[in-house]
This record gives sequence, structure tokens and C-alpha cells, in this order.
Amino acid sequence: MPLPSSRRNVSILVLGQALMLSTAVLAMTLGAILGATLAPDKGLATLPIAALVVGTAIASLPAAMLMRKRGRRFAFLLGALLGIGGSLLCALALREGSFVLFIAGHVLLGAYQGFANYYRFAAVEAAGPLYAGKAISLVVAGGVVAAFLGPQLGLWGRDWIGGPLFVGSYLAQGGLSLIALILLSRLDLPNLVVAQGGSARPLREILGQPTLQVSVFGAAIGYAVMIMVMTATPLAILGCGLPGTSVAPVIQWHVVGMFAPSFFTGALIKRHGAPRIMQVGFILLLAHVAVALSGVEFLHFLSALIFLGIGWNFAFIGGTTLLTQTYLPAEQMRVQAVNEFTIFGLVALATLSAGWLYDRFGWIPLNLAVVPLLCAALLATIGIERRLRLAATPA
Repeated sequence: MPLPSSRRNVSILVLGQALMLSTAVLAMTLGAILGATLAPDKGLATLPIAALVVGTAIASLPAAMLMRKRGRRFAFLLGALLGIGGSLLCALALREGSFVLFIAGHVLLGAYQGFANYYRFAAVEAAGPLYAGKAISLVVAGGVVAAFLGPQLGLWGRDWIGGPLFVGSYLAQGGLSLIALILLSRLDLPNLVVAQGGSARPLREILGQPTLQVSVFGAAIGYAVMIMVMTATPLAILGCGLPGTSVAPVIQWHVVGMFAPSFFTGALIKRHGAPRIMQVGFILLLAHVAVALSGVEFLHFLSALIFLGIGWNFAFIGGTTLLTQTYLPAEQMRVQAVNEFTIFGLVALATLSAGWLYDRFGWIPLNLAVVPLLCAALLATIGIERRLRLAATPA
């Protein structure tokens, strides 16, 4: 079992993840809807969500460099400060009716997420390699709280402040980041300089490993597909004539689907292996497409988004766990930085395209567009599973 100090660090990271994801879920729930009211063109409605993801991608490399120089705790605290600043800027943007400020605020919120995405790797370091899958799963499971807290903050804060709607929601979002800042200040993580002792291989050699390539490709495709569909869903719900009150429960249960399986995903990976769990994830993501194409009633959106969430969970946690098996301690920061930048770079492109695809072509073509990507990722994980099985078979 991990030491008490390790369990304490993992617990703080789980709570920090829950608070960070609550801010992200609130932004995902409101970003496109408020973007449509502020943007000069309806095709730009999802730009705030895209800005969130771009901020995540941009922050991923500087975050890794800062952690290497100053430690994870310092970087995590800076990330929480960026979250506070982003929330306040979004609230100001709504007061001023400024689409540009609203975009800028979401870039800062994305940067907060870019720093916080390293929580799962910090949890692995705290818990040790034997508990890697479980530690990653527990940190990601913090999103179950976000599934309920994020949308509820949006509803509770809708009329808190006089004037434009939802200003109070973003102020409450800033309060969550402040709580996260206080919690993260109590982290006591191992020194990365010590943890990274030993020699490292050239980056080209590390990145040339087929297992690493499949882990990054699979996690990136799973995340990109999930975020593209999730971003367009509020617009599709309203575009199909359903009431605006339908958006929050669909997103809420989607987020439950994303994070609730984390309580047992680690155990499944330990029993069946990361590639097999990733394969199940891609099959569930394809099931989402089938349900989404079957109709546009509330239950169709709800069921499809739950499949989307569970599929993402298996693909992402499976990919992250597989990644941890491809590098030595001295290589971890470089590999993690490349992983985060690649994933969120692709996710940013997917988010940027979501509003345009939906506005120009509609809900059905948007869902059909992800099928080739999912099939490619499924085949890649089947191939790497066979390769790993052959490598483990005695000659």
C-alpha cells in the first residue's frame, strides 16, 4: 500500500482535479451559448471553447519546463492563479459585452487546465509505479464532482449579480480556483530533480517506440472526438428545437460518463491491459455515433453523450497508463510535455472546427466525420496489443 504521505498527496490532487474540472465543465456548458450572443458571426459561437483548449495546448510545454525548474507544486499554484484570473476576465467580458475579452478569459482558463493536466502524472510519482493505473483513475475520477458542481454553478450564478446573465457564475468559478490554490499549497511532492536521476535516451529514440506512438495517438483521437462533439452539442440541442433547460442535464450526465468509470478503470487496465481497455473505449465512441444518428430527441442526446463520456474515459486513461510504460524516470518530463502538447494541439483543432462544421453542415455530418478517426485508433490499439503479446511470449 502507498505511504500515508502518498495517499495525502493523491487526495489533494483528486480534490484539485475536481475543482479544476468544475471550472472547465461550467465553461463548456456556457461557453458556446454565451459565445453565440457575443460573437459577430454564429459560426464563431464555439470559439470560446476552442480558446479554452488552445490555452491548454499553449500552457502544456511551459508548464513542464517550469515544473522541471521549480517543482510541480509551484507550477500547480501558478495554474490555479491563472484560473482565478480567467474567471474574473470572463465575468468582466460579460459585463462589458466584449467577445474578445471573453475569448481571452477562456485562454487563461485553458492555461489553468494545461497546468492541472499534470496532476495525474504527479499522482503516479506520489503513489509509485505499482499503483500507477489506480492513481491516474482516482485523479480523473475527481471529475464526478465536476459533473454536478459545474452545471449547478451555472444555474445558481445566473442571476446573482445585477445586469448581464451568468456574471455570478464566472465569479463563483473563480472562487473554486481560489479553494484549489489553498489546497494545492499543502502538497508535498518528491523533488523532480531527484526523481529524474539517471541517463536519458535521445528524444527521437523515445518517440520512435510504437507503444508510445499508439498511446499518444489513441488518447489524442479519443479526446479530440469527445471535445468536438461535446462542444457542438449545446448548439445542436437548441438548433433541434429542444428547450435550453435540456443542455445542463445532457452535459452533466456526459461528464458523469467521463469520470464515474474511473473508480474501476484502473482495475480493468490491470486485469486486461491498457490496449484492450482503449479498444473498448473506441467501440463505445462508435456506439455514440450510432445513437447520435438515430434521432434528435432529448434521450438521443443524453444516451449518445453518456456513451461519448465512457468511451473517452477508457481511451484517455488507457492511453495515459500505456504512456507511463514507455519512459525512464529521467525522460518523464520531456515525454509528458510532448504527450500533452500533441493531445491538446489536436483537441484545439477539433474544437475550432466544431462550430464551423455544425454551422455549415449540421449535426449528422459532424458525427460522421469522426468515424474514420475512431476506426484508425481502434486498429492501432489492436495492432499494439498483438505486438506486446508477441514480445512477452518466450522465444
